[in-house]
Amino acid sequence: MTIERTNSEIIIKLPTYVNVEGVQRLLDFLMYREVTAKSKATQEDVDQLVAEVKKGRWARNKKRLLP
Repeated sequence: MTIERTNSEIIIKLPTYVNVEGVQRLLDFLMYREVTAKSKATQEDVDQLVAEVKKGRWARNKKRLLP
C-alpha cells in the first residue's frame, strides 16, 4: 500500500489482492465523513429528522402492513 498527498487530495494505492468488499466499506465510511464534515446538525436535529421519516414511512405503509 502506498499513500501520497498532493495539494488537493490524498491518493491511496492498494494491491489487487485486497478484499474489494472491505475497501468498499472503508470508502463508504470516508464518503460519509466527507459529506458530514461541515455539518452543523446536532444529535437532536438528527433524532428529530429520524422521527419525521419514521412517521411518514408508517403512514405510507400502514395499510400494507396491518391485516
